[in-house]
Amino acid sequence: MLDPAELAAWLRLTESVGPAAARRLLAMAGSPEAVFELPAAALDQALPGKQRETLHQPPEHFDALLAAAGTWLAEPGHQLLALGDPDYPPRLLATADPPLLLWLQGRRELLSAPSIAIVGSRNPTAQGGDNARAFAGALARAGYVIVSGLALGVDAAAHEGALQAGGATLAVVGTGLDQVYPRRNEALAARLLAAGGLIVSEYALGMPVLPANFPRRNRIIAGLTQGCLVVEAALQSGSLITARLAAEAGREVFAIPGSIHSPQARGCHALIRQGAKLVESAADVLEELPPLDQPPAAAPAGTEAPAEPRHEQQALLDAMGLDPVSLDALMARCGWPAAELSAALLELELDGRIARLAGQLFQQRRKG
Repeated sequence: MLDPAELAAWLRLTESVGPAAARRLLAMAGSPEAVFELPAAALDQALPGKQRETLHQPPEHFDALLAAAGTWLAEPGHQLLALGDPDYPPRLLATADPPLLLWLQGRRELLSAPSIAIVGSRNPTAQGGDNARAFAGALARAGYVIVSGLALGVDAAAHEGALQAGGATLAVVGTGLDQVYPRRNEALAARLLAAGGLIVSEYALGMPVLPANFPRRNRIIAGLTQGCLVVEAALQSGSLITARLAAEAGREVFAIPGSIHSPQARGCHALIRQGAKLVESAADVLEELPPLDQPPAAAPAGTEAPAEPRHEQQALLDAMGLDPVSLDALMARCGWPAAELSAALLELELDGRIARLAGQLFQQRRKG
């Protein structure tokens, strides 16, 4: 725990100058409190003139931030971890740009537990969401903490998969921890915390949603984990930033291949060409990671294997294949009347075996 003087010094330093400048000052002074006692000559070497002025005059919002931080930290499960703390996660500390502060809500020990990042598109295909949940569940049962960014799409599916498997999951966010973004994931964040998970941010309370914060957030996801699995990603994707940062930090990078016709698969295919391991199952991921002492957990109680499809349903699934397909193409392949085919597709959709996509396309859902 930081005492009040340390808290004030850390917040004033991080709110006054950028991370690189703050690290230079800490290297010179040894502590945030000592930074504000440095002589002018030392500051001249470390900071441009404008930043020197900012450092010696607290930001206008500083008193309100300090008061809000004190109130927030008094709540159970709320903590602030500073660079140099003995509990600072070693994997993150060894990266090129470790955060100066980590705001924490939840179970702190997850920061240093064996973990895997699962990231991907905010608009995945139905199969992509299924894959994220399935891989997260299997890896969580194997003993790994599932780390993602609490975004819509693959991130949310990864957190959900870990929770459904009774495992632990950690979310790294790009706002202050006094809010949840996107709002649609507030219930997911509450479930994550209730299940003993952890939410992490390097940003102070009150930090709004700013686009530049999310690429920086991705380096924490990469740095905390032992490997990064990309489920689906377009070629211009934040997930590819996370994968690149993971590779630069010496982490394993994995990618799930997809249809050659799907834009959401192109980022994964690019990663595979660049050396990421192509994976088709959680076992493919686990064989690249050091073994854990913990044996795999049993499947959650109350889960049952779905009934096998009937003969005519299986014939339709075989005709559909694994790529998205239109109703007209299915009619040509099966030779079924439109009304009969539509009824069979609706039944398969209600059973969770296929998904209806945009543009009146259908795709088979395969459980990983």
